[in-house]
Amino acid sequence: MAQDDDTAFRPRVGRLRAEGGPERGRTDFLASIRTQVRRQSLSPGKRGGSGSGGGSGRRFSSESVASSRAGSTSRSGSTRGVGRGRGASFVRARGIAGWRHQLSGARRVTVKARVVRQAGKGGGAAAHLRYIQRDGTSRDGERGVLYGAETDRADAKAFLERGVGDRHQFRFIVSPEDADRLEDLTDFTRELMTQMEADLGTRLDWVAVNHFNTAHPHVHVVINGRDDQGKDLVIDGGYITHGLRERASEFVTLDLGPVSEIEQRQKLETEIDRDRFTSIDRALLDQATENHLDMRPGSDTPTSDLVDRRLRLSRLAKLERMGLASPTAPGGWTLDDRLEERLRNLGERDDITKQMHRALKARDKGTAPTRDPAHFRFHGEVPEKPVTGRLVDRHLTDELGEKLSLVVDGLDGRVHHLRGFDPAQMEDIPRNAIVEICAAPVPDKPRPSDRAILAHTGDGIYHPSAHLERMQLDRWSLKGTPEDLIKGHVRRLEALRRAGIVERLDAARWRIPEDFQQRSIAYDAARAPKATVRLLSAFDLEAQIGSDGATWLDRRLVAGVGREGDRVEAGFGGEVGDALARRQKALLDRGDASLTSEGMVRYRKNLLAALEAREVERVGQAMAAKREKLWRPLDRFETIQGTLKGPVDLASGRFAVLESGHEFSLVPWRPEIGKQRQKEMTISMDEHGGISWELGRGRGLGL
Repeated sequence: MAQDDDTAFRPRVGRLRAEGGPERGRTDFLASIRTQVRRQSLSPGKRGGSGSGGGSGRRFSSESVASSRAGSTSRSGSTRGVGRGRGASFVRARGIAGWRHQLSGARRVTVKARVVRQAGKGGGAAAHLRYIQRDGTSRDGERGVLYGAETDRADAKAFLERGVGDRHQFRFIVSPEDADRLEDLTDFTRELMTQMEADLGTRLDWVAVNHFNTAHPHVHVVINGRDDQGKDLVIDGGYITHGLRERASEFVTLDLGPVSEIEQRQKLETEIDRDRFTSIDRALLDQATENHLDMRPGSDTPTSDLVDRRLRLSRLAKLERMGLASPTAPGGWTLDDRLEERLRNLGERDDITKQMHRALKARDKGTAPTRDPAHFRFHGEVPEKPVTGRLVDRHLTDELGEKLSLVVDGLDGRVHHLRGFDPAQMEDIPRNAIVEICAAPVPDKPRPSDRAILAHTGDGIYHPSAHLERMQLDRWSLKGTPEDLIKGHVRRLEALRRAGIVERLDAARWRIPEDFQQRSIAYDAARAPKATVRLLSAFDLEAQIGSDGATWLDRRLVAGVGREGDRVEAGFGGEVGDALARRQKALLDRGDASLTSEGMVRYRKNLLAALEAREVERVGQAMAAKREKLWRPLDRFETIQGTLKGPVDLASGRFAVLESGHEFSLVPWRPEIGKQRQKEMTISMDEHGGISWELGRGRGLGL
């Protein structure tokens, strides 16, 4: 058939320009063809956006719910993500035929997932691995064991190094409902990951940890973000929400057999009195019309044959006692507008309460009486007033994330749960330490770098090169080199550019808005920690009683705080009252305190300073013998230089070890120098004993 010029097909074959030799170019060319075909094969309604299936903190959460109707979908089963990537063909095939995990008889499995962008930056990935391996998570109550596809003890450091440059990292929690009946959770995980590799068409770099510290055993799986070709691992969003759960359900059902109707009925019976969102609640919401239910005989149209009318009425009676449902007419019911949200919050609160009970039981080794949950206090990121007490436990707020929650046994006789702390804040604070948690000060002043940038901005444009030239003229008055300071300004501008505050015109020009100062302060305030954790003592009460240093108990005795109203004779507050009496007796026995004729206790002058000096000298001499270096005390009006080696905890507080040549010194620690380890420092003491720090030998950024 003849073709005109408009419809004629003229192929133009060009040279393959990919680097790495002809084989590499051919592979990339074929891969691009496959990509284009895959895109064209998807209908517009099924296409998603570009990317890897999730940005920083994107979460996927789904629960396989037994259903008697083939092809029925769960409420949380909507497919999210990019809609393409590895595993997309499996999702399309199963989506047409229907998901088997939604059929009656399939074993239920909960799968939670999170895609974290640039997880290797800032230590977040390391913190996540460290805390999913924390103590008390294994079957015998010991530390969790990290394993992989071919090893029973994986190297966490090597795994993190392999993923340090990855664009993203995948984190999964797989929790079979009947995991306690599985013969080996590790073998189940390896089979699941092998099948996942087959579905995705690539080898995966993964590690996992089994957890047995909750009512339902589960496994944490972490996958690095590159495939076996070294490219970014892109997983179809539908595979994350449905595919992995489908495979997990298949393996559990194969191992334990399908769920019988009697077994399903027994599980539903146990859900009637639960204070959390259940399968029966889901069925009620599916049946309801604008939160109204008609439960008259023969009028209800249940969506599940297993969740019959008797189960629903029994659950409605429970919800009525909870204030979440109310009868409106004979056979009519009205559900609370926020039924699911409230029940899920109650379930989360119940999980936290159990975690607090476990932490207290482990701390007291079962010897202390069980605490009354009425004395538990749940806080958000910031407590209404400062919380002082013993740090009993720390755990991940979200087991897929990195933020920590803390359990503090307070002086007020209550047990406090606080959430949302950066692991960096807690890195050097040991368990059972005495801490104070309060709201962090909100930044209300611009940074010195912001002031410098604004001062050298003309007509809304900042020129780093021009600023550098001016700095060169005043080089002698600067703390640091002009080049390093300008690099710091540019890094700050890059961070503000990502927040949409400034604009980079080119490599040598930045557009600075008129409200730059106000917006930069607001940016810092939003990123600043909402609460601070202050270490009061790294020593427990028993160690403080017989210590020769200036302990936290001594400070309370001298200040008379022990007789004020911040402590009650219950819980940790009662333990502190007993410890204060014993410490006071120890001071009397040593001659550091005496009794007056009226029977009052009088402490020696400058007691705290004397006790601190006594302990520092003892520890300094002991460290000198161990390090084979000379211990040099820091005196008033003196300046010393050296390398910051790190902190050492004494009863008198935390001290920094500053080492120089054949000698070292112990000086009071300050939180802001925590990131300056192994760097040169200059430290000086004024006439009042105040300590000032500077980076470098005599010149540097003041701290």
